[in-house]
Amino acid sequence: MRFQDKVAIVTGGASGIGKEVSARFVAEGGSVVINGRDAAKAAAAAKEIDPTGKRVLVHAGNIALPATGESLAKAALDQFGRLDVLFNNAGIFAPKPFLEITEAEYDNFLDNILKGSFFTAQAAAKAIKAGGRGGAIVQTGSMWALQAIGATPSSAYSAAKAGVHALVKNLAIELAPDKIRVNAIAPAVIETPVYDTFLTPEQVKAVLPTFNAFHPLGRNGQVADAAEALLFLASDNASFITGSILPVDGGVMAGRQ
Repeated sequence: MRFQDKVAIVTGGASGIGKEVSARFVAEGGSVVINGRDAAKAAAAAKEIDPTGKRVLVHAGNIALPATGESLAKAALDQFGRLDVLFNNAGIFAPKPFLEITEAEYDNFLDNILKGSFFTAQAAAKAIKAGGRGGAIVQTGSMWALQAIGATPSSAYSAAKAGVHALVKNLAIELAPDKIRVNAIAPAVIETPVYDTFLTPEQVKAVLPTFNAFHPLGRNGQVADAAEALLFLASDNASFITGSILPVDGGVMAGRQ
C-alpha cells in the first residue's frame, strides 16, 4: 500500500475531493487529519472514513488564519507522531463578473485560497522537515488559473489560484534540499458540492451537464479523478516530480476540437 504508516493533513477534507482523498489515503494504509470549518460535517466524514476513529482526526478551523495551519501540524504530530503529506485542498468558488467584485469578496478569495495555502504549507513544511524523512505538499490549483472561461467569470478566484501555482514552483525549489516535493493539480469542472454554495439544487442539475461538452473527453470530472491525481503526486510513484502543475481537465488545456 502506497501510504502505509504515513500521515497526511487534508484541508477541505469534509466533502468532495478532500473527503475522497482522505478516504483513499486511509484505505492505502495511512492516517489523516481532516480540516474543515464545519466541525460536525468533518466529524461525520471522519466516522464514515474510519468508524474506529483510530486513523482519522478532525481538526476544525479556518485556514485563512495562519494559526490554523500551525495547529493542524501540531495535531498531526501529537496524535500520530509524524507528518508526511499535506493536501492543500480547501478553497471557495463563485463566478462573478470582474466589474461587480467587491473588496470584501476579493479579500475572501485571497484569504481562503492563497493565504490559506501559503501558511498551511509553511507549517506543514516545518513539521515534515523536522521529521527528516522528506515528504510531499500537493496543492489543488485550477484550470481557471491557466485559462479564462467566459461562461464562468472568475477573475479574483483565478488570480488567487494563479498565486497557488506560483507558490508551487517557488516551494519546489526552496524545499528540495529537505526532500519535500511540491506539486499541484489544475482541475477543470469537477462535480463537487462546491457548486451547491452558489447554485440551487435545481440549478446544479440543469447547469453542470452543460459543461460535459466543454471537455474534449466529453464529460465533467468526478472527485475520484481529482483524488487519483492528488494521491499520485503525494506518493513515491512521483518521487522525481516536483514543481509541476498537472492538468486534470479532460483535455481542456490541450485545445479545442
